Amino acid sequence: MSIDVLLNTIKDIVQPGKGILAADESHRTVGKRFEAVGVENTEANRLAYREMLFTAPNVGQYLSGVILFEETLMQKASCGTPIPELLAKQGIVPGIKVDKGLIELINADDEQTTQGLDGLPERLAEYRKLGARFAKWRSVYRISDDTPSMQAIHTNAEGLARYATACQQAGIVPIVEPEILIDGDHTLERCARVSDRVLFHTFRFLHLHKVHLEGMILKPSMVISGKQCAKQASHEEVANETLSVFRRTVPAAVPTINFLSGGQTPEQATAHLNLMNQAAHKPWNLSFSYARALQEPAMDAWRGKAENVQAAQAAFLKRLELNSKAQLGQYSTDME
Repeated sequence: MSIDVLLNTIKDIVQPGKGILAADESHRTVGKRFEAVGVENTEANRLAYREMLFTAPNVGQYLSGVILFEETLMQKASCGTPIPELLAKQGIVPGIKVDKGLIELINADDEQTTQGLDGLPERLAEYRKLGARFAKWRSVYRISDDTPSMQAIHTNAEGLARYATACQQAGIVPIVEPEILIDGDHTLERCARVSDRVLFHTFRFLHLHKVHLEGMILKPSMVISGKQCAKQASHEEVANETLSVFRRTVPAAVPTINFLSGGQTPEQATAHLNLMNQAAHKPWNLSFSYARALQEPAMDAWRGKAENVQAAQAAFLKRLELNSKAQLGQYSTDME
């Protein structure tokens, strides 16, 4: 597949003031969030909720891409339009989650790897016919005194690289997502050391597998204190440490870094992104690929009721607008 196909998709995704919505939650994850607001986890409700997000007025002003779950990629909106087409008409590039979830890493200390490489080329070809132009594969790393191990780092890095190669061969831009979990009591400094090692080996394996860095998207965690850490880093410390690590480990050829929120509050994720975009010496586009940090206010406002759709869309658009400002380095807490 020509590199030009990948670069055209990157061009459509990397736009000032825009980012990516991660709406690729599995049935199980959606079920947990629906349960919290009293909504039954059915296919009809999942479609209604996601259609509400995708049809918010002028949503294409803030979103350049949406990551879909396989079910959603194959669904039609209530108007009869296929979901990928509904997004494309608004200038939003449809994407697809292609990994098959996490499994136990054998002979490791409570660590995991990601499955889904078997049959991936065939699935990618089908997804591309349905309108998907980029894809996502997530690996996770848990921080403890002994983890992540080099076994986990190497296994997951090779999985990400093999997936990325398959995507690019199919003309699909890969999102490479090495998520370092926020769970735990680790310090900012410990997270920085782990992030440095994970990113270094991720790009080492991407290089070994001849992945075109110009035709990929990096979706990493920010460098942040563990949720249970007694000393929580300030917004400025998170932004500075994240950029410091990334300047050492992420090649300038990578066109865009779209951060995951990874358990941060919506306000934290926005503030951290804003500060990074206000900093100097960053060769990449810095934007968002948030799920809960964009959707949480909308989910709480919606609660499965048709009469709440307008309020839920307004809450969703507000978070999008604030993160659009943060992508431009123009956000302030007064806007909340």
